[in-house]
Amino acid sequence: MNLAMVVGTVVATQKNDHFVGSKLLICDVCSPDGTLSGSEVVAVDTVGAGAGDYVVVVSEGNSSRQAMRSADAPIDATIVGIVDRVDAAGRTMKVL
Repeated sequence: MNLAMVVGTVVATQKNDHFVGSKLLICDVCSPDGTLSGSEVVAVDTVGAGAGDYVVVVSEGNSSRQAMRSADAPIDATIVGIVDRVDAAGRTMKVL
């Protein structure tokens, strides 16, 4: 799993049947203090995330498919949580 920030959306009118009705969001992986890495992934949203939200992204294929409840879906990354706050190294990063 990775922490990431939603930095964009992908609009695809032609897509695999497993993605119909799902939002595809561009997520920039970040450190616990919110510093963006510039390493971006496209993830299927399962929690109603939007631009600017910090999220938890599962980026392993099998875990991503389990999150989508579809064993044969061609998914590499899935957003499985919206982050309220991160506590790390004795500090709290508030993201609300």
